[in-house]
Amino acid sequence: MTGRLTYRAALLWGLIAVTLILGIYGRDIAQALDMRWLVKYPSAWVIPFKNYITAAMKWLVEDAQLGPVAFTDITRAIAWMIEVPYDFVVSLLATGFLSGQGSSATVIVPAISWITVTAAVMALGHYCRDWPLALLVGGCFLYLAIFGQWDSAMVTLASVIIAVPIGAGGGLLIGIWAYRHPVGERVLSPILDLMQTIPIFAYLVPILFMFGFGPVSALVATIIYATPPMIRITTLALKGVDPEVVDFGRMAGSTPQQLMWRILVPSALKSIMVGVNQVIMLTLNMVIIASMIGAGGLGFDVLAALRRLDIGAGFEAGIAIVVLAIAVDRLSQAFAERAGQVVPSATGHNWFSRHKRTTLVLGLLVITFALGRIAPALQSYPDSQTITTGAFWDDVVRYLNINYFDTFEAIKVFFLTWFLLPIKRVLLGIPWPWAIAMLTLIGWRAGGVKLALLCGVLSALIVINGLWAKAMVTVYLCGASVIIATLIGVPLGVLAALNRRAGQVIGVFIDTLQTLPSFVYLIPVVMLFRVGDFTAMVAIVLCALAPAVRYAAHGVRSVSEDLIEAGRVSGCTNSQLLRLIRLPMALPEILLGINQTIMLALSMLVITALVGTRDLGQEVYIALTKADTGRGLVAGLAIAFIAIIADRLISASARGARIRFGMEKAR
Repeated sequence: MTGRLTYRAALLWGLIAVTLILGIYGRDIAQALDMRWLVKYPSAWVIPFKNYITAAMKWLVEDAQLGPVAFTDITRAIAWMIEVPYDFVVSLLATGFLSGQGSSATVIVPAISWITVTAAVMALGHYCRDWPLALLVGGCFLYLAIFGQWDSAMVTLASVIIAVPIGAGGGLLIGIWAYRHPVGERVLSPILDLMQTIPIFAYLVPILFMFGFGPVSALVATIIYATPPMIRITTLALKGVDPEVVDFGRMAGSTPQQLMWRILVPSALKSIMVGVNQVIMLTLNMVIIASMIGAGGLGFDVLAALRRLDIGAGFEAGIAIVVLAIAVDRLSQAFAERAGQVVPSATGHNWFSRHKRTTLVLGLLVITFALGRIAPALQSYPDSQTITTGAFWDDVVRYLNINYFDTFEAIKVFFLTWFLLPIKRVLLGIPWPWAIAMLTLIGWRAGGVKLALLCGVLSALIVINGLWAKAMVTVYLCGASVIIATLIGVPLGVLAALNRRAGQVIGVFIDTLQTLPSFVYLIPVVMLFRVGDFTAMVAIVLCALAPAVRYAAHGVRSVSEDLIEAGRVSGCTNSQLLRLIRLPMALPEILLGINQTIMLALSMLVITALVGTRDLGQEVYIALTKADTGRGLVAGLAIAFIAIIADRLISASARGARIRFGMEKAR
């Protein structure tokens, strides 16, 4: 057995050595053999899928008919069904109800006052849990008013109010369908994989074709992006319902509909509400990207600040998104907890005594509406009383640039010279036939024939679309970022697991990174390091660091205390316990954390295209600017293929590690 393992290890290291040699000297070898096609895929061999997709989209929008109904009639109907409630909610929260168009429009009925909205969310927080939650969400909304972000925040909140019910409701129904039809679930699973791994920028082009530029397109893109987790969580939650509860429902004579809506869904409601929470957070994640195709609100403010390189305005709008996300997240979590509890009904002689919170909010609504014209501060927070921190952030970046420019430049040059560019050179020099063969072999070793075929076919599809060079740049940038994120994140996760005080500090740091919108990272990084691959790497590391930390901490904390005690009895030092017991046993969780880090890094690539990268992300972004549907979707699919290959290989490796350590049985 030892000889067999030694042979496998020698073979593995031999293949790695050959790959590195080919990466370094591949171009020279191909040129010497007059076989340049080994490194650069010939354009004559490219299958123009992007042209086919563009033609299909043009036909769909211009000529497609479903009987007497044109496809554009269907999209207009969908747009109308979304636009009408959206306009109503925006009018209610932000603009007021207007008469007329453009600059000549006059306000007939003003929007709900900032005092009433703040009181309403506080009442909802008290209803869902307690006063501390009410004060937290009230403080968040008060922050939005004091820092001058109220109007933009209300436009963003209107998007959430419209997108979340559609995404959560649609996801619930599709999840129920998948639960009832196992074959349908198997068909749906790869579609959901693609939806979650294709960059959202790739969706934007066809959505623009079908729905035009404006908030409706932004809402459609947001719903597509936010719905898949709800579908998966719904299906898993229904499968997790106790079989005895289901059997009891059948014995009681329930019809399939009654069994689903009166037994299964209520029993799984707490888990389903986790899916609703995910829809909410992903909707807020989309606000900046959605602003590129016509959404207003805080996302547009961040995007405009990025274009102007206005770090102060960008940070203020970005922090406002975080504050709004915290309030909505805490409310949705509390509502989910309340949904899983039996709460006694309020008692009283009349409706007002039974609904004191609602009565208070309605009273404030009437008072502020009646007195708003006399005392405008009751209607809109006074501009003269707002606070801004924009100048502070601008001064901080200016100070750093003036005093530490040489230091930042030296760090940038060091990483480019000794880390980034060598990786890029090796990956771009590997012959594409060898790379496909290696991926197929790795897939076979990790997960058998099916995984080998998946890796081989997906990598070959990238090649025949003529995107191999850009895919290698994507892998280089993503891989370098993941290496740095892992080298920083895993030690931080181990420290957080072993030291409670350090864990609290690290937890706050990671929470901040996770809630800040991705675009916000770019502004200070660009100001300090200018545009280029190093800037993109820093932004990706900041975005992708959280899962590496969280999974490593969870893995180390999950190691059995019996194993730790056995190690201590055997005389192991703390260092030996960490090296020989904690880290090996936590390896499956650490691998899953790396997997999630890769997914986040790939999702960030399209955003980093704004700072000068030359990869698949840039291809998607260029397609968006040129409204080239085929180009955007093909490049987006290539990113999705890379994500799927990485996900399947790492998941198979994590499963193998669990089997080796006796944490899971081999099938």
